[in-house]
Amino acid sequence: MADRATTLRELHEAAEILVLANVWDAASARAVAAVEGVRALATASHSIAAAHGYEDGENIPLDLHLAAVERVVAATDLPVSMDFESGYGDPGETTRRALAAGAVGANLEDGMRPLEEAVAAVEAVVAAREAEGSGFVLNARTDAFLVAAEPDVETVAEAAERGRAFLEAGAECVFVPRLRQTAHIEALVAELGERKLSVIASPGAPAAAELERLGVARVSMGPWSYRAALTALQDAAAQMVGGGAFPENVRADALP
Repeated sequence: MADRATTLRELHEAAEILVLANVWDAASARAVAAVEGVRALATASHSIAAAHGYEDGENIPLDLHLAAVERVVAATDLPVSMDFESGYGDPGETTRRALAAGAVGANLEDGMRPLEEAVAAVEAVVAAREAEGSGFVLNARTDAFLVAAEPDVETVAEAAERGRAFLEAGAECVFVPRLRQTAHIEALVAELGERKLSVIASPGAPAAAELERLGVARVSMGPWSYRAALTALQDAAAQMVGGGAFPENVRADALP
């Protein structure tokens, strides 16, 4: 685990952007890990919850969530980062349990709670990893763009303020979902520093190569990888129900 944590930390610090296709079970972990160039994995809380029949937002019991993460870890030799949402009420204890499950990093949401409270949650994760002697990598998330009706310069300023506070508290990276506009990305990289910003891939968002040029450290797929898999399944079902043949672009070796 120490080697995996070191690897994950180095991937965040490298000049090359870290691209993560989020996974939700052992099968998706093995499928993604088999792709040439994949260097680490991240789980998606939304996808794990949905796969077990729960709504997103810490509705899946933590024990069940951690069990799913443990199966992902066991399915690959790559470092795995866990999305444990807002920390299930105790970010420090949840960090210790994530480490026990084999995760070497995590996403932590701020939920736009008061900044002092959000920083305290980051500090709890940092204290827990230090107590465990781990190089656990924290990707601290702010929802400033998610709650904004129309993100603007004030949204950028708020995300930057929160992001700087999270970095000062010990986070390695600042995750800003719904950040798509190049001007906003450039502004946040300028505020936080190069290779400190993490974004999510989605339809219409900049390509990974462009994000790397802009100084972004990490791009993940979040729930979009799960949606992509279900889209392919729905399309195959619709094609056959409509009288067609099974799609020919499905590979037998997609699951190693």
